[in-house]
Amino acid sequence: MTRVPGQQSSGVVPSGREGGRAPDGPEDDVRALFGQSTAVFASLAGPAHMVEAANSAFYAAIGGPERTRTGVPLGRLMPELADQGFVALLDRVYRTGRAHTGRDVRVMLGEGAGAREAYFDFTYEPRLDTGGNVTGVRVVGVETTQVRQAQRLTAEHRALLEQIARQAPLTDVLDGMARVIEELSPDEVLVSVLLADADGRHLCHGAAPSLPDFYNEAIDGIATGEGVGSCGTAAHRRRSVIVSDIATDPFWDDFRDLAGRAGVAACWSTPILARDGSLLGTFAMYHRVPRAPQEVDLALARVFADTAALAVERHREEQARQAAEAREKAARDDLAFLLRASTALGSDLDAAQTLQRLAALCSPTLAPLCAVDVVEGGRVRRVAASAPTGRQRELLASHSPVYDASDDAAARVLASGLSEVARRTPTGPGPWHDLGVTGYLCLPLMDRGTAFGTLTLLSTDEHAFDGHTVALAEELARRAASAARNARQYTHRVTLARDLQAGLLMPELPDVPGADVATYYHPAGEGLDIGGDFYDIFPLPDGRWAFMLGDVCGRGANAATTTALVRHTARAVAPLLPDPEAVVQAVNRALCNRPDSHGSGFVTLVYGHLTHTPDGLDVELIRAGHTLPLVLDAGHRARPVEAVGALLGITSDTPLRPHRLRLRPYESLLLYTDGITEARGGDGDQFGEERLADALTGAPRRPGAHDVIDALTRAVRTFTGGHDIDDDQAVLVLTATGR
Repeated sequence: MTRVPGQQSSGVVPSGREGGRAPDGPEDDVRALFGQSTAVFASLAGPAHMVEAANSAFYAAIGGPERTRTGVPLGRLMPELADQGFVALLDRVYRTGRAHTGRDVRVMLGEGAGAREAYFDFTYEPRLDTGGNVTGVRVVGVETTQVRQAQRLTAEHRALLEQIARQAPLTDVLDGMARVIEELSPDEVLVSVLLADADGRHLCHGAAPSLPDFYNEAIDGIATGEGVGSCGTAAHRRRSVIVSDIATDPFWDDFRDLAGRAGVAACWSTPILARDGSLLGTFAMYHRVPRAPQEVDLALARVFADTAALAVERHREEQARQAAEAREKAARDDLAFLLRASTALGSDLDAAQTLQRLAALCSPTLAPLCAVDVVEGGRVRRVAASAPTGRQRELLASHSPVYDASDDAAARVLASGLSEVARRTPTGPGPWHDLGVTGYLCLPLMDRGTAFGTLTLLSTDEHAFDGHTVALAEELARRAASAARNARQYTHRVTLARDLQAGLLMPELPDVPGADVATYYHPAGEGLDIGGDFYDIFPLPDGRWAFMLGDVCGRGANAATTTALVRHTARAVAPLLPDPEAVVQAVNRALCNRPDSHGSGFVTLVYGHLTHTPDGLDVELIRAGHTLPLVLDAGHRARPVEAVGALLGITSDTPLRPHRLRLRPYESLLLYTDGITEARGGDGDQFGEERLADALTGAPRRPGAHDVIDALTRAVRTFTGGHDIDDDQAVLVLTATGR
């Protein structure tokens, strides 16, 4: 800012190191920037404009003590005025007697290197004698230089505040602030802003557009502390530190040569403080020559240090907001990733496919390369691998860890159940060089406290595992292990259920003399539970054949136990008893005497004996609470077999009544469970017995047993629209062949 010659420095202690009197507030700084309005006066005589009298402000404005003279023409005292047209204006006022007024007029005061730019509001008034004649010119004015400079600074300051409000980049705001001060200051000044790090112990480069790069690089990161230059000391003291002569000040002992190379001789540093008093940085003004600040300089430093504080605080708040949003987004992304992963891992209850999906989920989201190994039969087998290229995937898939090798990461993780991460190639043999592996993360897949496999993520190039990736991978491995365990359990249960179900059904149908036999079985659901429907056909010692079809109340292990009890009891007693009624009574007693742990559900059953005759098949059967059998006769009509009998397994005294019939050639006996008649269509209606009879009449003329089943199952599928069924379906068809 403009320093009026002769003006005394205020607000600086005699040592010239540290700011003295603190301002009362921002108003004092504004007042100092705009300065005091000082009137200048001079009385000029005659056409030569001889200086007769002038006040001290006039002499201070025009250049100081060497120009403090009277009796000298103004043009000789200030020769620079002639070329600027001011002497000609005086001549005109003297000649015409009319005053002249100028507003905010630019004047260059002094000559050569000592010239300075100044601005004035002034009036040239004619001096008149008693006769009204002009005897001279009176000059009255006010220097507006400092006000003009302050107004320009204020405008630039307002622009900086608008930038801060628009959240312009901090570097742009600080660099713009430094350039504004440097451009508008009448004396050469070099501005620097250093920013404090998070702990306030070091200062880093913020902005210094006019200082040499080597200087900025040298002080970037300096510590805060007593005697560490002007800035380090100001940051430490939390007060302004003024060094008017770097060459002699001990604060600069460690930086004096650096300052000399940079061509700076004075440095005034003001700390930049947050609202809570914490350190944000420093604002420094350098000068090429030794110099102490005026009050206006200190005010300028305080104003722009406050502006810098506002910019830095807004920047930090914005950084904190962005960091919080980034953390929130990362958390949402992690949760979304884990939800998608959980859905994908649980979408197919197959352990192998689950682990293959795990590898695909990890690469490239968590790492460029991924492998999954499991322990099977005392050996480690690689079950999945994922990589950016097919060649890399083949290399990774071809390698399997050694279960008991101490130098293998997977073996160690299997043994310890603990994750292992390293920024190096895994120990032990492997295609690490060909794959360009630079680090690994190996995680256990746990089942009830024991590792049954590992998930290995491999880094390449610049990729590295941070804490966030490790935590995300561990959570994914936990979910994958749970999904794989569930899939294995499901697979085991399905296999067990299928094996048990197969054991309850006949592996293949026997050849029955004079009869064409066909069966159909369709379990409900996905096969986890064993159904209660069963059928059987077996020979008797006297040449007859026994057949049965039944339905056990319930599903699962108890139903399987009851089914086995019925079939095995019937097979055991049928050769020893004379007729179907006796066999069914024996089955009923066995059901009533079964242990409570084996279930207590009832059973519906159709059991009968089949005898081949020259005329066809003679059938004697017992219906115990089961759906009515149907006969498809030679006239292609379907009629129910009206046999009467109660449920089995309820009471030991069960009324049963045998029913006898003859199947002539190409006539069929159809036994079925209620899963057929109770199958539901899209509108909720049941298939029913009427549709069942219609389906049988839709079979070809003179049908075989398989033709009957095909006609029935086709009708049921059409009725249900192919939807899942709610109950097991079983069918047994006996057709007389006539042979």
